[in-house]
Amino acid sequence: MSQTLLAMAKDLVMAQIEAHKLSPEEMHTALQQTYASLKALQGQEDANGNVAVVTPATPPERVHWRQSITKHTVTCLECGASLKQLSGRHLKDHGLDGKSYRVKYGIPRTQPLAAKEITSRRKEIVQRSRPWEKAPTFLQAQEKAQKAVAQKTGGVQRKKTARAKA
Repeated sequence: MSQTLLAMAKDLVMAQIEAHKLSPEEMHTALQQTYASLKALQGQEDANGNVAVVTPATPPERVHWRQSITKHTVTCLECGASLKQLSGRHLKDHGLDGKSYRVKYGIPRTQPLAAKEITSRRKEIVQRSRPWEKAPTFLQAQEKAQKAVAQKTGGVQRKKTARAKA
């Protein structure tokens, strides 16, 4: 071989970066994997192709949960699938629910497991429909407040009329 394995791996990774198929942040992992594959191929070549060499699998680099939630998609940290939201059905396939998924990856309980665009659209819909105004407890509180205001204003009017008579 005229080039070293490391030089060949570097050239391959640089070609992928230049072709915009690999981001510079992923370069380190790709370089390690490419070098390991070339080393395995060299071992196979030295043994005249008679021995099957297993390429050591490097574990995928763990993505921070903040990076997994973007404007248009949310990436499942279990399987890497890009979705609009992580539904209960999808999480059930991994043996998780929303709470356990959040605990496993350190996601705050108030963080929606949906793309930012979806979350903002839902927020707008809720603000327009104002569902809290239809809740029984809200309606009861409004009735009590109206009665209190009526009693307060009615009491003030009676005092004025009593004073007017005297």
